[in-house]
Amino acid sequence: MSDSKSDFKQIICSAVEKYFSQKQIELEPGFENKIVVQNAPDASMGDLGSPMFVFAKSLKMAPPQIAKEVAELIGEVSIGKILAVGPYVNIKLNKADSAGKILEAIKTQGDSYGSFNSEGKKPLEGRRVMIEFSSPNTNKPLHLGHVRNDALGESVSRILKAAGAEVYKVDLINNRGVHICKSMLAYKMFHEAKGDTPESLGMKGDHFVGQCYVEFDKYLKGEKDKPETAHPEANQMAEDMLIKWEAGDPEVHALWEKMNGWTFDGVKATYERTGISFDKYYFESETYLKGKDEIMKGLEKGVFFKAEDGSVRIDVTDVVGKGKDEDNHEKVLLRKDGTSVYITQDIGTAISRHDDWAFNQLVYVVASEQNYHFKILFHILKKLGFDWADKLYHLSYGLVNLPSGRMKSREGTVVDADDLIDSLHADALAAIKERGRDSEVGNADEVAEKVALGALHYYMLQATPIKDMLFNPAESLSFNGNTGPYLQYMGARINSILGKAADAGIKEDDSDDAVALLTGEDEWALIRQLGDYPAVIAKAAENLDPSEVAAYVYETAKLFSKFYQNCQIVNAESRQLAGARLFLADCTLQVIRNAMKLVLVPYLEKM
Repeated sequence: MSDSKSDFKQIICSAVEKYFSQKQIELEPGFENKIVVQNAPDASMGDLGSPMFVFAKSLKMAPPQIAKEVAELIGEVSIGKILAVGPYVNIKLNKADSAGKILEAIKTQGDSYGSFNSEGKKPLEGRRVMIEFSSPNTNKPLHLGHVRNDALGESVSRILKAAGAEVYKVDLINNRGVHICKSMLAYKMFHEAKGDTPESLGMKGDHFVGQCYVEFDKYLKGEKDKPETAHPEANQMAEDMLIKWEAGDPEVHALWEKMNGWTFDGVKATYERTGISFDKYYFESETYLKGKDEIMKGLEKGVFFKAEDGSVRIDVTDVVGKGKDEDNHEKVLLRKDGTSVYITQDIGTAISRHDDWAFNQLVYVVASEQNYHFKILFHILKKLGFDWADKLYHLSYGLVNLPSGRMKSREGTVVDADDLIDSLHADALAAIKERGRDSEVGNADEVAEKVALGALHYYMLQATPIKDMLFNPAESLSFNGNTGPYLQYMGARINSILGKAADAGIKEDDSDDAVALLTGEDEWALIRQLGDYPAVIAKAAENLDPSEVAAYVYETAKLFSKFYQNCQIVNAESRQLAGARLFLADCTLQVIRNAMKLVLVPYLEKM
């Protein structure tokens, strides 16, 4: 609908300008930006509409009266029939003309369809967006929460690129700190003497280090109902090790490098499996010193202050507001022993990133638990005088919970990402075999892997980011309803339809005469939907919300199903109509594939 919307907007703009002139009322500069063209909610009202509310104050008239007189002023136009519906000027489009423009755009643009607006431009052309996501700790493997983070970050990156932005994907590896030292201590206590390694135990490196982290927590707390087995001194041992690490102790650093290597190799293997990639990795161990330097500079300038206990802090009353708990009015930036905290390295990392790649916007994809953290971080960077601090944005998303409750890494109650995908893969493979499709789909194991990834990613992305969600594996794998496998099934089904039509000797017909036949209710509803795709991408990119693309592609799949049910292709009334409908089916498959890629659902030719 993009070209039709552009044409209709021009008609409305010209008519409004003429209308104001007739009324001898001055029209504000830039009035065109106030004119909105949207889909009409009901086909009986037309296809597109433009509300006249924005001109009511200037004209001192009721919007319905304005709409009526503007519609009369427009009169007849070649692209359709003008209607006044309440406060809206609507249009019933010339279906043949509009369908031809939409389908021709899909045919010529192919994989790029959706990236261009009605003026033939990419809406975010020239914008440079750096996006940080995943940010794993090197004391544990990726878990279910990371899966949502990774899916959001990768999907938003693809959507931004589709809208024309230059995107730079970065990953902050949290590879230092007390939590890392806890895994290191557990390794020294329980594994080093035995010479245990991930290879000797047959484990992925990140899984082994994560096991060490759980072992530390059990050692710290002791056995349940046996307080005498607890070791509360273990926390101090971890803090002492961190001090040694920051002092450059060679033995501590050697162990740290070895265990970080195990974890990072394992994490990268999971990234490769799930289709997640980055342009650059940042490591906390390389940026925290820059953060400490900036804090000391801020201390000298009076931006920060030294508390009685020797820690360096900042007053954040401006952020949290007055009347809150007094403990929340100060944020520690350096501990009393001089070691850094999370926000220390975040300050250094942000500065390094802008130096490396000057961005128009830096988006942090981090769970809503850290809303306060990012408010403080942005506040500190502004206080330090960095003008680009206004370009920082926290894409906050809700937590992923289990039926049994929240996940806790240190207690070993997380759902490991690799184990989860393995489980989904096994269930998908079983379903393929139960249906007797294992010999029909090609490599059943590869197909099952793609079904598992499509199920998992789509489930994470179909909900708006800010919502908490409960992950249901069985529901995610369903081939019915709003799921990734349903979209994969519909893509494979359309591909099969194209093949069967070709076997029957039917060829696609994209001629004007053929496309002019696609005026039925189900045909037109599907074509209108395909025409809306560029606007969906533009909106999803501005809102950083993949759920809008997910909702769109699901609705498109449903509309195609209805079209195919009611509009025969092979047995159509004429060869020309059959060719036109086949062309529409091919265009639909192109759009579905384009959209599926943006929400990380692999396309399958056969299912």
